[in-house]
Amino acid sequence: MTPNGLLHHPLCCYTTPNALLHQPLCCYTTPNALFHHPLCSVTRPLTPFYTTRCKQLLLLEEAEGGFDQFTRSYNSFGEQRQPDGTLVFKEWAPGAEALFLTGDFNGWDKFSHPYTHMDFGKWELHLPPNKDGTSPVCHGSQLKVLVHTKDGERLYRISPWAKYVTQQRDSVVYDWVHWDPPSPYLKHPRPKKPRSLRIYESHVGIASPEGRIASYSNFTANVLPRIKDLGYNCIQLMAIMEHAYYASFGYQITSFFAASSRYGTPDELKELIDVAHSMGIVVLLDMVHSHASKNTEDGLNRFDGSDSCFFHGGSRGEHSLWDSRLFNYSSWEVLRFLLSNLRWWMEEYRFDGFRFDGVTSMLYHHHGIGSGFSGDYSEYFGLQVDEDSLVYLMLANHILHSLYEDCITIAEDVSGMPALCRPVTEGGCGFDYRLAMAVPDKWIQILKEYKDEDWNMGDIIYTLTNRRYGESCIAYAESHDQALVGDKTLAFWLMDKDMYTNMSAMVPMNPVIDRGIQLHKMIRLITHSLGGEGYLNFMGNEFGHPEWLDFPRQGNNESYHYARRQFNLVDMDHLRYQQLYAFDRDMNRTEDKYGWLSAPPAFVSAKHEGDKVIVFERANVLFIFNFHPSNSYSGYRVGVGAPGKYTIKLDSDAVQYGGHGRLDHSTEFFTEPLPFNERSYSMQDNPHLVSHCHFICALAPLDRWSCAIILGFTSNDDYIVDHLGNS
Repeated sequence: MTPNGLLHHPLCCYTTPNALLHQPLCCYTTPNALFHHPLCSVTRPLTPFYTTRCKQLLLLEEAEGGFDQFTRSYNSFGEQRQPDGTLVFKEWAPGAEALFLTGDFNGWDKFSHPYTHMDFGKWELHLPPNKDGTSPVCHGSQLKVLVHTKDGERLYRISPWAKYVTQQRDSVVYDWVHWDPPSPYLKHPRPKKPRSLRIYESHVGIASPEGRIASYSNFTANVLPRIKDLGYNCIQLMAIMEHAYYASFGYQITSFFAASSRYGTPDELKELIDVAHSMGIVVLLDMVHSHASKNTEDGLNRFDGSDSCFFHGGSRGEHSLWDSRLFNYSSWEVLRFLLSNLRWWMEEYRFDGFRFDGVTSMLYHHHGIGSGFSGDYSEYFGLQVDEDSLVYLMLANHILHSLYEDCITIAEDVSGMPALCRPVTEGGCGFDYRLAMAVPDKWIQILKEYKDEDWNMGDIIYTLTNRRYGESCIAYAESHDQALVGDKTLAFWLMDKDMYTNMSAMVPMNPVIDRGIQLHKMIRLITHSLGGEGYLNFMGNEFGHPEWLDFPRQGNNESYHYARRQFNLVDMDHLRYQQLYAFDRDMNRTEDKYGWLSAPPAFVSAKHEGDKVIVFERANVLFIFNFHPSNSYSGYRVGVGAPGKYTIKLDSDAVQYGGHGRLDHSTEFFTEPLPFNERSYSMQDNPHLVSHCHFICALAPLDRWSCAIILGFTSNDDYIVDHLGNS
């Protein structure tokens, strides 16, 4: 797929020779121009590949008027209201013999309103306004497309561009609803992209303690204030794109342009996003373009009666593990559909970016199935890479970042594809961040397989810092994946059944709860501070949500018991969930003050296997963690990069965080000009560093410059120290 020359590029950032796709379209009118590209040396065998891609972009400019117009195709496809009240319906159905529109507006007459066959497999229908000027199709009425196939079948379908679909109580199939409210919802401008990204991963439907599907309005009124208080500046909304099967967690999409109606109306989702914006919180959509539901009556599958309308035909169009359909990213109309879909969510609902799901499946013909990805470049540059989907991802990122300066894109990729998070101008794929997916797996492995005294500090550090240079990562200790049935939350791994009977703050903690609460805080803080350039938390896990997630399905008798978030636990003053909540809140607020997520990678000065101590500096902040299950240390020396006096600012052993209050917060720490652990200065902890604790110290202001230091020391303890001093 790529010449060896690309692999030795000094930037080490080429995923594929499609780097040229970002260039102005007029630059590459001939293949010879490719050999003068300033970023890379391209060998002659790749000329046909580059020529094909450049022709695609030239066609986009010449045939569609550029990507700005091309990505607004939602204004011409589906249903559109014209200024004179006429409704225009337009579809792409190349395999159909005829199309008809039917619905409430014509008494469900099957054949009274035929579409006209246009060029390139397109079909169009014009409905003039009523004599009184009103719309021929009422707001809220139901519609269907009747497809007459070349094999003589008559198929009822929902428009792929449908903006709103609903499900009747007595039906398993969704219906297309004409949604045309009198005025759009818009009050507040988008916030600027945060300096440090702290993401609250959310699912609207489970965002309630009650055993039911919660609403957009519930999320706006009851969950947004919690997110704001916790210090998260970004919300990632899952399961918003319409999906017929609730238990799919939103990953079997049936209607790509429709916000899920099970939570409420489109306007209620717009209000949710608008209120979040008023709080200074950006909102990302969990975008599923890696595959689609196999549903036919209310999905994209066999829309025109053929196997290959939006998808690859045959086995290439099937995902064997997900039981879903795979898009044909080389198709012009599929590109129109998907790129316009991104633009629609940005424009209509004013999302601030996307978390792209299943990127690994898109990148490779093998979809990552059975591949371990050792990191060898041959795994990323070969015939196993799906060039069409890679080009699509580059186009998507290029267009999004060109149109929206503050747009945020995150890739869910487990393979470690090089340059996935480098700009398209450098030959990268253009994502802003990738998920650090190895981190939560490591924590689960440690908790399941190792005794506390056998934890390997070097292994923890390696996992948290092992990322491609110059490519930003979102770190997380757990997400929705770890909470799904068959697994359980970190808190439940740590404390299990004791959470049912021993979380009262009115009685002393038993050893299981004590260990669990202290380690829960330490795991989250070290992941937050060392694991990436952004941080993600799944809703409820900030306060140690117990148990696991399991959506209503036949296998659990359609129960909602585990498909909810028990926010009521943190609202009870006598339970220790409130202590974990308070720590998570203050951890985020401390990051907001010092900005370690947006700082360069940390310098790790100590990872002592015997003491179980980790020390590192980042953003002029010193972090010290003592993971030893029993040992505390007195007079423990640590190296620091900046001299001065330090005082405690954040202490995980503080009583309000469920700690034991063993540290004196009036203690001052002074550095000595004694090099230690490759640092120019050092200091000794006095009094001792206690187990299972962490704290933050800050230097009293002297003059000129400041430095924050976070120390996490004592057995299963961590702490943060902030320093201000003379240079």
